[in-house]
Amino acid sequence: MNNLKKIGLTALAASLVSVSAHAVDVSVTGGASMSFTNNGTGDATSGNEWSMNDTVNFAMGGELDNGWTVNVGMGLDGSATAAGAAFEDRTLTIGMGTLGTLAFNAQDGSSVVGALDDKMPTAYEETWFMGDGPGHGAATTNMFNYNNNSVEGVNLMVSYTPDSATELESSTEFGVQYTGIDGLTIGIATGTDSGAGSTSEVENNVMYITYAYDAFTFGVQKNESDSEVTNADEEYDAYAVSYAVNDDLSVSYGSSEIDYEGTSTSTDATQKATAVSASYTMGSMAFAATRTDIDNDSGNSAHDGDGYEINLVFSF
Repeated sequence: MNNLKKIGLTALAASLVSVSAHAVDVSVTGGASMSFTNNGTGDATSGNEWSMNDTVNFAMGGELDNGWTVNVGMGLDGSATAAGAAFEDRTLTIGMGTLGTLAFNAQDGSSVVGALDDKMPTAYEETWFMGDGPGHGAATTNMFNYNNNSVEGVNLMVSYTPDSATELESSTEFGVQYTGIDGLTIGIATGTDSGAGSTSEVENNVMYITYAYDAFTFGVQKNESDSEVTNADEEYDAYAVSYAVNDDLSVSYGSSEIDYEGTSTSTDATQKATAVSASYTMGSMAFAATRTDIDNDSGNSAHDGDGYEINLVFSF
């Protein structure tokens, strides 16, 4: 009996050894940006309007004997280092061919609902980027994402968020994207965000459609967040159009609304936002800008205004 166990373990060890990486590819990329942001919506704190971001991205990957691929990525971010957490976007990805792709997001991961919360075409920022945004789904550190696009034109997505300090209960979200018709993309997603309390669960549903025709891309989206908290439901509606003037220059216009359940003028007034964006690329340098107008920022009827952001990006 012991000999049989040894034979079995030896065979298992041999099979594990045979699934080895042929070679490891290592790459280092990075970028830096300088921004000027002026937020006049009435819900912003005053301060220095200049900011800078800089990141160096490390990636390693290889192929196993069985055809699977393994990739590890992380970013060394200047602002994150200043906050005491140098690395961000830490992800381990396993590509399993027709079985799909499994990703373990140790940091800065997004759930399926979060990834699809606003898919409207834009040359730079979302319409609401200086105000409140739609529900982002359940996300935390050390979470899982899975997708499978082995069926042509269909991408199936699943995310699993374990319970944590920010998620009282584990959560699973599902989504599907259809691109089987040239230029058309349809996406839907659903899931429950448990939040930090057993009585504050939010059921999120997302649906969007975009269509690219010639240099134009049109989009419409509708999200619904059904909360167990009284008078805390939200509905998000958006539409947008972008135009690629040429390979380097793009412009866009978008509009969105967040309808808050309830009657309070300080938390439940409908937020309305419109934005015009533009971006221009010159080799490794890109210039982008957005101007937005917001009424009732974050549901407060006293917070109306406009703002803009100008961003200069360098990549290397």
